[in-house]
Amino acid sequence: MRCPYCGNDDTQVKDSRPTEDSSAIRRRRICNGCGGRFTTFERVQLRELMVVKKSGRKVPFDRDKLARSVSTALRKRAVDPEKVERMISGVVRQLESLGEPEVTSEQIGAIVMEGLKNLDDVAFVRFASVYRNFSAADDFRSFLSELGSDDAPDKPE
Repeated sequence: MRCPYCGNDDTQVKDSRPTEDSSAIRRRRICNGCGGRFTTFERVQLRELMVVKKSGRKVPFDRDKLARSVSTALRKRAVDPEKVERMISGVVRQLESLGEPEVTSEQIGAIVMEGLKNLDDVAFVRFASVYRNFSAADDFRSFLSELGSDDAPDKPE
């Protein structure tokens, strides 16, 4: 594992343990070159998933790209990073449990939207605006009115 401080490839594992949700292995490392300490998280990938884009092109599933998209939607929002990580791990587990070697970008978007809806309303709307390709303010209005009608029974009058 390369040191993030000096780029040295000679690092040593000092501690290794599973994360709280057992979705990854947390490793504390030390660089033998500069002495820097850092943490890595290693995940077991059950199967290689391919994403079928709207254009029909197929690309390997990239968990980091998913995390970046979620992070963009959550920018400047006060959401616990551990909850975000659990949501992302849940999305990946749902995709893997579909049992298919290929998933569509629409399936991924729908699962992410469901996760964000339970995590943060603003991030949910931000993600939906990109996922559903909003092009005008009316798109937001109609989406928010749909959202409001879905939540109406739960809200006191």
